[in-house]
Amino acid sequence: MIQLIAPPSYGEFSGTLVEMHRLRHRVFKLRMAWDVHTSGDMEVDDFDALGPIYLVQVSQSGQVQGSVRLLPTLGSIMLRDTFPALLQGQPAPSTPLVWESSRFAIDVAADAAKGDHGITRAAYELFAGMVEFGLSRQLTDIVTVTDVRMERILQRAGWPLRRIGNPSAIGNTLAVAGYLAISGEILSNLRKAGGLSMPALWTPVIFAAAA
Repeated sequence: MIQLIAPPSYGEFSGTLVEMHRLRHRVFKLRMAWDVHTSGDMEVDDFDALGPIYLVQVSQSGQVQGSVRLLPTLGSIMLRDTFPALLQGQPAPSTPLVWESSRFAIDVAADAAKGDHGITRAAYELFAGMVEFGLSRQLTDIVTVTDVRMERILQRAGWPLRRIGNPSAIGNTLAVAGYLAISGEILSNLRKAGGLSMPALWTPVIFAAAA
Protein backbone atom coordinates (compact mmCIF):
# COMPACT_ATOMS: atom_id res chain seq x y z
CA MET A 1 0.00 0.00 0.00
CA ILE A 2 1.01 3.61 -0.52
CA GLN A 3 0.87 6.19 2.24
CA LEU A 4 0.38 9.71 0.92
CA ILE A 5 2.03 12.06 3.40
CA ALA A 6 1.38 15.78 3.00
CA PRO A 7 2.78 18.60 5.19
CA PRO A 8 -0.19 18.69 7.62
CA SER A 9 0.52 15.03 8.47
CA TYR A 10 4.32 15.08 8.75
CA GLY A 11 4.10 14.87 12.55
CA GLU A 12 1.62 12.01 12.54
CA PHE A 13 3.83 10.03 10.17
CA SER A 14 7.21 11.14 11.55
CA GLY A 15 8.38 7.55 12.08
CA THR A 16 7.52 6.62 8.49
CA LEU A 17 9.36 9.67 7.20
CA VAL A 18 12.47 8.77 9.19
CA GLU A 19 12.42 5.29 7.66
CA MET A 20 11.93 6.85 4.22
CA HIS A 21 15.05 9.01 4.64
CA ARG A 22 16.97 5.93 5.81
CA LEU A 23 15.81 4.05 2.74
CA ARG A 24 17.00 6.92 0.54
CA HIS A 25 20.40 6.79 2.26
CA ARG A 26 20.68 3.06 1.58
CA VAL A 27 19.69 3.44 -2.05
CA PHE A 28 21.34 6.67 -3.14
CA LYS A 29 24.40 6.92 -0.87
CA LEU A 30 25.35 3.31 -0.20
CA ARG A 31 24.07 1.40 -3.24
CA MET A 32 24.33 3.98 -6.03
CA ALA A 33 27.19 6.03 -4.52
CA TRP A 34 25.60 9.36 -5.45
CA ASP A 35 27.04 12.56 -4.05
CA VAL A 36 24.08 13.34 -1.79
CA HIS A 37 23.80 15.14 1.53
CA THR A 38 23.43 12.86 4.51
CA SER A 39 22.60 13.29 8.17
CA GLY A 40 23.68 10.19 10.04
CA ASP A 41 21.98 7.27 8.30
CA MET A 42 19.45 9.49 6.50
CA GLU A 43 19.55 11.24 3.12
CA VAL A 44 17.97 14.71 3.19
CA ASP A 45 18.28 17.67 0.83
CA ASP A 46 17.02 21.24 0.49
CA PHE A 47 13.93 20.19 -1.46
CA ASP A 48 12.67 18.26 1.57
CA ALA A 49 12.24 21.65 3.28
CA LEU A 50 9.74 22.86 0.65
CA GLY A 51 6.73 20.94 1.94
CA PRO A 52 6.61 18.18 -0.67
CA ILE A 53 4.11 15.37 -0.82
CA TYR A 54 5.67 11.96 -0.25
CA LEU A 55 4.31 8.68 -1.50
CA VAL A 56 5.69 5.88 0.67
CA GLN A 57 5.29 2.22 -0.26
CA VAL A 58 4.79 0.06 2.82
CA SER A 59 4.71 -3.75 3.00
CA GLN A 60 1.94 -5.69 4.70
CA SER A 61 4.21 -6.00 7.73
CA GLY A 62 4.64 -2.22 7.90
CA GLN A 63 8.16 -1.99 6.45
CA VAL A 64 8.98 1.03 4.28
CA GLN A 65 10.08 -0.41 0.92
CA GLY A 66 9.88 2.55 -1.45
CA SER A 67 9.17 6.23 -1.80
CA VAL A 68 8.98 9.16 -4.16
CA ARG A 69 8.83 12.92 -3.58
CA LEU A 70 6.43 15.22 -5.44
CA LEU A 71 6.66 19.00 -5.83
CA PRO A 72 4.67 21.47 -7.98
CA THR A 73 6.65 22.95 -10.86
CA LEU A 74 5.33 26.43 -10.00
CA GLY A 75 7.94 26.45 -7.22
CA SER A 76 11.54 25.35 -6.88
CA ILE A 77 12.28 21.99 -8.54
CA MET A 78 15.42 19.94 -9.09
CA LEU A 79 15.26 20.06 -12.89
CA ARG A 80 15.28 23.86 -12.99
CA ASP A 81 17.46 24.60 -9.98
CA THR A 82 19.89 21.67 -9.74
CA PHE A 83 20.07 20.05 -13.19
CA PRO A 84 19.30 22.84 -15.71
CA ALA A 85 21.85 21.42 -18.17
CA LEU A 86 19.43 18.53 -18.78
CA LEU A 87 16.92 21.00 -20.23
CA GLN A 88 19.34 21.58 -23.13
CA GLY A 89 18.01 25.06 -23.79
CA GLN A 90 14.34 24.27 -23.31
CA PRO A 91 12.27 26.00 -20.61
CA ALA A 92 11.53 24.13 -17.42
CA PRO A 93 7.82 23.43 -16.85
CA SER A 94 6.08 25.94 -14.62
CA THR A 95 2.41 25.06 -14.57
CA PRO A 96 -0.19 23.63 -12.18
CA LEU A 97 -0.68 20.81 -14.69
CA VAL A 98 2.81 19.36 -14.17
CA TRP A 99 4.50 18.28 -10.92
CA GLU A 100 8.04 17.00 -10.49
CA SER A 101 8.92 13.63 -9.02
CA SER A 102 12.30 13.01 -7.46
CA ARG A 103 14.12 10.62 -5.13
CA PHE A 104 12.25 7.56 -6.44
CA ALA A 105 13.67 4.65 -4.46
CA ILE A 106 12.82 0.97 -3.97
CA ASP A 107 14.58 -1.36 -1.53
CA VAL A 108 13.06 -4.83 -1.34
CA ALA A 109 14.33 -8.35 -0.79
CA ALA A 110 15.68 -10.28 -3.77
CA ASP A 111 12.73 -12.67 -3.57
CA ALA A 112 10.10 -9.91 -3.39
CA ALA A 113 6.94 -10.41 -5.44
CA LYS A 114 7.22 -9.31 -9.05
CA GLY A 115 4.84 -8.28 -11.77
CA ASP A 116 5.37 -8.38 -15.52
CA HIS A 117 8.86 -7.96 -17.01
CA GLY A 118 10.58 -8.82 -13.73
CA ILE A 119 9.70 -5.49 -12.11
CA THR A 120 8.78 -5.66 -8.43
CA ARG A 121 5.17 -5.20 -7.40
CA ALA A 122 6.38 -2.53 -4.98
CA ALA A 123 7.65 -0.49 -7.92
CA TYR A 124 4.42 -0.99 -9.86
CA GLU A 125 2.45 0.10 -6.82
CA LEU A 126 4.52 3.26 -6.47
CA PHE A 127 4.14 3.99 -10.20
CA ALA A 128 0.38 3.53 -9.91
CA GLY A 129 0.26 5.76 -6.84
CA MET A 130 2.00 8.51 -8.77
CA VAL A 131 -0.53 8.27 -11.59
CA GLU A 132 -3.46 8.19 -9.13
CA PHE A 133 -2.07 11.32 -7.50
CA GLY A 134 -1.71 12.96 -10.91
CA LEU A 135 -5.26 12.12 -11.92
CA SER A 136 -6.61 13.50 -8.63
CA ARG A 137 -4.83 16.79 -9.32
CA GLN A 138 -5.83 16.80 -13.00
CA LEU A 139 -2.20 16.76 -14.07
CA THR A 140 -1.17 16.13 -17.64
CA ASP A 141 2.35 14.95 -16.80
CA ILE A 142 4.96 14.35 -14.15
CA VAL A 143 8.42 15.64 -15.02
CA THR A 144 11.47 13.92 -13.61
CA VAL A 145 15.24 13.57 -13.70
CA THR A 146 16.34 9.96 -13.67
CA ASP A 147 19.07 7.69 -14.95
CA VAL A 148 18.94 5.66 -18.13
CA ARG A 149 18.60 2.42 -16.16
CA MET A 150 15.38 3.67 -14.59
CA GLU A 151 14.25 4.96 -17.97
CA ARG A 152 14.47 1.38 -19.30
CA ILE A 153 12.45 0.09 -16.33
CA LEU A 154 9.74 2.66 -16.99
CA GLN A 155 9.65 1.64 -20.65
CA ARG A 156 9.24 -2.04 -19.73
CA ALA A 157 6.53 -1.18 -17.19
CA GLY A 158 4.47 0.61 -19.85
CA TRP A 159 5.09 4.17 -18.67
CA PRO A 160 7.62 5.50 -21.17
CA LEU A 161 9.59 8.67 -20.52
CA ARG A 162 9.33 11.41 -23.16
CA ARG A 163 12.85 12.77 -23.16
CA ILE A 164 13.46 16.50 -23.00
CA GLY A 165 16.99 16.04 -24.34
CA ASN A 166 19.80 13.56 -24.63
CA PRO A 167 21.30 11.86 -21.56
CA SER A 168 24.20 13.63 -19.86
CA ALA A 169 26.77 12.43 -17.34
CA ILE A 170 26.17 13.79 -13.85
CA GLY A 171 28.71 12.42 -11.42
CA ASN A 172 28.74 8.66 -11.88
CA THR A 173 25.24 8.62 -13.42
CA LEU A 174 24.03 8.95 -17.00
CA ALA A 175 21.01 11.15 -16.33
CA VAL A 176 18.07 12.16 -18.47
CA ALA A 177 15.08 14.44 -17.95
CA GLY A 178 11.62 13.88 -19.35
CA TYR A 179 7.88 13.73 -18.94
CA LEU A 180 5.67 10.86 -17.77
CA ALA A 181 2.11 11.09 -19.07
CA ILE A 182 -0.81 10.94 -16.65
CA SER A 183 -3.91 9.15 -17.91
CA GLY A 184 -6.47 6.55 -16.98
CA GLU A 185 -5.10 4.25 -19.67
CA ILE A 186 -1.59 4.43 -18.20
CA LEU A 187 -2.98 3.65 -14.75
CA SER A 188 -4.95 0.67 -16.05
CA ASN A 189 -1.89 -0.72 -17.81
CA LEU A 190 0.31 -0.34 -14.73
CA ARG A 191 -2.26 -2.02 -12.49
CA LYS A 192 -2.58 -4.92 -14.92
CA ALA A 193 1.18 -5.36 -15.33
CA GLY A 194 1.74 -5.17 -11.57
CA GLY A 195 -1.14 -7.47 -10.65
CA LEU A 196 -2.78 -4.68 -8.63
CA SER A 197 -6.49 -5.19 -7.99
CA MET A 198 -7.10 -2.08 -5.87
CA PRO A 199 -6.09 1.60 -5.89
CA ALA A 200 -2.58 2.15 -4.55
CA LEU A 201 -3.32 5.23 -2.45
CA TRP A 202 -5.16 4.43 0.77
CA THR A 203 -5.20 7.77 2.62
CA PRO A 204 -8.13 9.87 1.33
CA VAL A 205 -8.28 11.97 4.52
CA ILE A 206 -4.63 12.97 4.23
CA PHE A 207 -5.08 13.53 0.53
CA ALA A 208 -7.97 15.91 1.11
CA ALA A 209 -5.84 17.86 3.58
CA ALA A 210 -3.22 18.37 0.90
CA ALA A 211 -5.64 19.66 -1.70
